[in-house]
Amino acid sequence: MLIVLSGPSGVGKGTVRKALFDAGDTDFQYSISMTTRKPRDGERDGVDYFFVSKEQFEANIRDGEMLEYAKYVDNYYGTPLKYVNETLDSGKDVFLEIEVNGAMQVRANCPDAVFVFLTPPDLMELKHRLINRGTEEIEVINARIKQAVSEIKMMRNYDYAVVNDEVENAVNGIRTIIRSERLRVTRVMPDYEQMIGDVE
Repeated sequence: MLIVLSGPSGVGKGTVRKALFDAGDTDFQYSISMTTRKPRDGERDGVDYFFVSKEQFEANIRDGEMLEYAKYVDNYYGTPLKYVNETLDSGKDVFLEIEVNGAMQVRANCPDAVFVFLTPPDLMELKHRLINRGTEEIEVINARIKQAVSEIKMMRNYDYAVVNDEVENAVNGIRTIIRSERLRVTRVMPDYEQMIGDVE
């Protein structure tokens, strides 16, 4: 199963994803995204993102090596295709934390994936989070807020919406979604069809 978490910049996708995996009882694999932006304080290459040059990223696009990608505020973000396919083929669920435009590309390519939209309680709270992060100038923050408005309108293209008012609440919401999705008849029926075939 491919699980996609996305939402506006600054909504707390990375924080929620980290809390979800830090709990220690997750049984799915996090797919590390690739980006051309500079690392923030504390971020590590190959752990938080694969940090690459613009030239390298564009070469990957040309070679068809990206499951999805998007250009956001002059930086590329994307998901390496090979890693995702190898992980799914090994029988593990894959968890993607990606931008909204990239999620729509995954939706077109993998319609049976589970799409979760992480939304802020309101836009003023989103702006405060971006300012408090202290990593960008106010002009960039205003551009991100404007972009967030158009992204929130895209929520209708997702399967679920989770409000990130408190990280723990958001994590619990995502856990509930994943548990429910694993019980869908369309996901469990193939195993039973194989069992029936073995008996017949």
